[in-house]
Amino acid sequence: MGFFTSAQNSKHIFYKTNDEVELMRASNLLVSKTLALVGSMLKPGITGLEIDKAAETFIRDHKGKPAFKGYHGFPATLCVSYNDIVVHGIPGKREFLPTDVVSVDCGVELEGFFGDAAFTFAFSEVGEPEMELLSVTYRSLYLGIEQAIVGKRIGDISFAVQDYCERKHKYGVVRDLVGHGVGRSLHEEPEVPNYGKRGHGMVLREGLALAIEPMVNLGVRDVFQASDGWTIHSKDRKASAHFEHSIVIRKNQADILSDHSYLLEEIKNNPELKEVSPKN
Repeated sequence: MGFFTSAQNSKHIFYKTNDEVELMRASNLLVSKTLALVGSMLKPGITGLEIDKAAETFIRDHKGKPAFKGYHGFPATLCVSYNDIVVHGIPGKREFLPTDVVSVDCGVELEGFFGDAAFTFAFSEVGEPEMELLSVTYRSLYLGIEQAIVGKRIGDISFAVQDYCERKHKYGVVRDLVGHGVGRSLHEEPEVPNYGKRGHGMVLREGLALAIEPMVNLGVRDVFQASDGWTIHSKDRKASAHFEHSIVIRKNQADILSDHSYLLEEIKNNPELKEVSPKN
């Protein structure tokens, strides 16, 4: 769940032990399987409310707690953001259309630790411009994760995402919302922007857990907040994409705690959805 960037410079950074990482892995596995459930359900005519209800039941049946529900007053288990909604969409009664792109963000608390991941699904009649946006944004997530190793800096992650999406593909990387630390709280420090300079920001150390989440618009990078106090739209109302993994910093390669493979398999088996893969 992306949150608004702030000017805070507090140094309350919490590094996770190996045991804590395994607890986080369990919570992220439940997130991943919840997103897979959503992928199996998505079809034209279904509503955000329906998938949200199913997700909450699934999480609670597996002894988890929906991390978003009640968080600063958010009313649902999932953030369901379609088309020009960037993030924080509130599940509603609108029926999905064959032309929709739908970002689903899910958070879970399990045994005191949080998991957080997101994926943007594409229905069967989504056009090529939107599919290209999804592929590029998905690829940028992994380019950012490649920089998430001991000795690098936050800015290296940020630059990797921004450079690929903006310079190479001319999309709008959202500035107002950022990724974040994660662990015993849903949102911990540090902030992880999707824009920045190489070699800048705090040095990455072993055991730091981050939610890396590119939020990228087909058009301009600017956004606005709807009157509900949550829903964030792209300013020009063009499509947006959002992909997220929770990871832990390691020496040679980040440890990705969330797992999109479950939902990718459901997409393959769902004729109402198009496959989304990182652009090479």
